[in-house]
Parts: sequence; structure tokens; C-alpha cells
Amino acid sequence: MKRMMKRIGHILPGILFITFLVVEVAFAQTDIKGSKDHPLVTRMPDYYISEYNVSEFGGFDPTVVGGQDVHWEGKVNSYGYERKEGGRPISMLQIVRNYEAAIKRAGGKILGTGDERRMAAEIRKDGTLTGVYVEAFNDARNYNLTIVETQMMKQEVVADAKAMRNDLAETGKTIIQGIYFDTGSATIKSESEPALVEMVKLFKGAPELKVYVVGHTDNVGGLESNLKLSSDRAASVVKVLTARGIAASRLKSAGVGPYSPIASNDTDGGKAKNRRVEFVKQ
Repeated sequence: MKRMMKRIGHILPGILFITFLVVEVAFAQTDIKGSKDHPLVTRMPDYYISEYNVSEFGGFDPTVVGGQDVHWEGKVNSYGYERKEGGRPISMLQIVRNYEAAIKRAGGKILGTGDERRMAAEIRKDGTLTGVYVEAFNDARNYNLTIVETQMMKQEVVADAKAMRNDLAETGKTIIQGIYFDTGSATIKSESEPALVEMVKLFKGAPELKVYVVGHTDNVGGLESNLKLSSDRAASVVKVLTARGIAASRLKSAGVGPYSPIASNDTDGGKAKNRRVEFVKQ
């Protein structure tokens, strides 16, 4: 009996170790805490989320075969998926084709694939763009999914009278931060109020100052319409400032459309920077 108990005593730790190992593996194959699939697409069967990160505003450059230069900016949702132990083996191409089909059903466009293991696509709907990038690894044991919900970064910086005055003194011009218009419209939006207050403060603090108010656009749309839109937006700024007591003789509006970009129009972020209003010292 003692010998039997001693043998059981040697075996028991091994059984416990195996039990703990099985529990650990089973636990490791569940989605990491706080993670969830993106509502746009579902995951492949027999995979769990092993990595998960959401950035409220960031940039992402998908790998697109064919030399396309693609850049997305907005809310970046990053997922790492891993196949469960005992899960049905599939190929990397199966992962790519499944996501291609899902994107097409959602009305999206496939930008390109490569090496039968990656795919980049875009969905344009209601004036927004969602970028989707899938890349498989390790014979499809893992794959990454990145979904970028493009958006304009919330403007945290607005025009500041002192900063504008310094810019005008140093370079002869200043970009007005925090002036907002709806797409294709020259009507100044109500959220531009903090910037308008600072602009009035600038002129009241420098009675001799005279400026050209210059409107700019990106390169989307026809040249003539962009020239008109930029001119109309500059005129709207002049109208608001004169209504607040700034003499019209100190302001002259002009629009140059897409002729003077400060960033590349090949990306949404660059286009956003090019849609602006500037003061140029007379």
C-alpha cells in the first residue's frame, strides 16, 4: 500500500501539470480581454483575437501591388487573429478571397492583392472612406486585419491673434486655423466662432494692418468650380469680419483654387491641409 501511494505521489504532479497546461492553452485561445470584431466584417471561422488595438486618429499605408501610393488617416482598428488548436486548416488565399467577397458585397473596391496572402480595399459611402487591409502569415495560422475609418482629425488648435501677428511679421502670411465650411459650401460653420474672435482681436490690436484674405482648395473637382469656391469662401470671411467692425478697406478677398498647395493632394490628409484660408499682408 505504501509503495502504491508513493507511486501515485510521483504520478499526481505530472497529471496536475498536464491539467494546468491544457487549461492554459484553452484560455490562451480566447479573445483577449476587451477585444471585439469590427462591425464591418466578421472573422474567419476557428480563429480568435490574439492582438487588438484601436487608435482614435492615426495613419496607415497598406501594401498595394502595382505601385499605388495609398495612405489612410482616421480611426485605426488593428486586429491579430490566430487559428485555434484543432481548427480547420485553410490557406492564406482562402482568407484573402473571403475578405474580398465581403468587401465587394459591402459595395467596396479592391485596390490590389499580392503573393496570394494580402489584400487592400476601400469602401466609399455617404462621403466617407473606410480602408480595409488583410495580410496572412505562417501558412494561414495567423492573419492581421486593419480597418481605417477615415475622418478629419478634430481641430484642437484654432487661430490665435498673437501667433497670426508673429507669422505676418516673419513671413508675410498666416494660415487661419479653425475656419470650417461644409463640403462645396462657402458658408462659415458655427464652430468657427473661436477663430473668428481671434481674427477680430488681431485687427483691433494692429490698426494699421491690411491683408488679402486668400481662399485655397484641394484638387478635387473642376478648376473653375474650385477657383469660384475658394473666392467665395474668402469673401465670406471678409463679410463676417466687416460685420464685426473691421473696416472693409483693410480686407481684400481673393481665391486661388488648387494653385498653391502646401501638401500632396494624393492623400486625404494632404487634401485637408490644402483646403484653407490665409491672410497675406498687403
